[in-house]
Amino acid sequence: MTAPAEPQALLLKLLDPAIRANPYPVYRQILDAGPMHMPESTLHVLSSFADCDEVLRHPDSCSDRLKSTAAQRAIEAGEQPRPFGTPGFLFLDPPDHTRLRKLVSKAFSPKVVKSLEPDINGLVDGLLGKVDDTGQFDVIESLAHPLPVAVICRLLGVPIEDEPQFSSASTLLAQGLDPFVTFSGETQGLEERLQAGLWLRGYLRELLEQRRSKPADDLMSALISVEESGDQLTEEEIVATCNLLLIAGHETTVNLIANAVLAMLRNREYWTALGADPGRAPAIIEETLRFDPPVQLASRVAGADMTIGTSSGGQERSDRGIIAGGQERSDRGIIEVPKGDIIMILLAAAHRDPAAVERPDEFDPTRGTIRHLAFGHGPHFCLGAPLARMEAAVALSAVTKRFPNARLAGEPVYKPHVTLRGMARLDVTV
Repeated sequence: MTAPAEPQALLLKLLDPAIRANPYPVYRQILDAGPMHMPESTLHVLSSFADCDEVLRHPDSCSDRLKSTAAQRAIEAGEQPRPFGTPGFLFLDPPDHTRLRKLVSKAFSPKVVKSLEPDINGLVDGLLGKVDDTGQFDVIESLAHPLPVAVICRLLGVPIEDEPQFSSASTLLAQGLDPFVTFSGETQGLEERLQAGLWLRGYLRELLEQRRSKPADDLMSALISVEESGDQLTEEEIVATCNLLLIAGHETTVNLIANAVLAMLRNREYWTALGADPGRAPAIIEETLRFDPPVQLASRVAGADMTIGTSSGGQERSDRGIIAGGQERSDRGIIEVPKGDIIMILLAAAHRDPAAVERPDEFDPTRGTIRHLAFGHGPHFCLGAPLARMEAAVALSAVTKRFPNARLAGEPVYKPHVTLRGMARLDVTV
């Protein structure tokens, strides 16, 4: 019998660029190993669907990293915990998160999202119209990237001609979400990301000043003027919010569209089916979010001592797991997480948990129930989920209808990102 791998060795495999095209066998190894607690650290890694779901829903699960024991130690050592200043509300907890999300949510109301549909249809038609005569195109360059970028630029009021600059900065900052420090202690590309982050915040401050003197019909102008019960956003809060939406609003949607195209081209019956019936788009999108999620992992901080691994009825689950050294867990899957410890949840592993889904490694949009955690759960459920779903539905319906005979022209090329894993190039012959 093969001895189980050490927790850190398994986790370090996720950072290996050689597996970026298909990290799922490694996620399965981690899932099979069970819950992990890294030796001599405050890190817990969970990978089952039940555990990840419970963490996201848990009332003591926090998003503000300053509440972690590690962050407090860094502060005591004189380190700057937030080099970019105020974080976006995604990385805050109530009451700050509640207040900011409520003010920003008006820009993502169902009415606002629905009003964008004609523009999105026009953008997609224009993008695909450029492909008609080429015979081959890169899905990323021609569709998956420019569509979400144009939409988020339009929403925020960022001039589209400045897109290449902030897109480059966004890509660098997205890699900052990867758990290099958490898993290996290394700070790869930290200085480069710091410069990108400072540039992007400076750019947004300049744009903010322009909107103060000359308001426009965009989100930034709305955030300046929004007021509810005497509450307003500060300049730093507006900058942090726009910074968050620029990065989260296009990196993830690029991945969603591209991942769905790849999955359908590898399972051609669904490409043909969607081309004939746009009503199939929602199921294609939800299965893509499960099968190949744009966000592969997330983290939380224990705001109090937490017990993970019990069902809603209080019954212990029969999961087995390992702790440092490969020892089998003897407590039937119960995980005790002390206050201040960090919980890493591997969404990509959870989505392929055989305990939660049948045939987890098959892409099947026709399966009866599609369960995933791609947009989170609880108070931090993704604010932009309806917009991302709409963009993907329009793009995927249009590209399958216009190019019914599309075929992969080669293997996709992936970016180095671990957390926001996505393709840099996807060539298709039409």
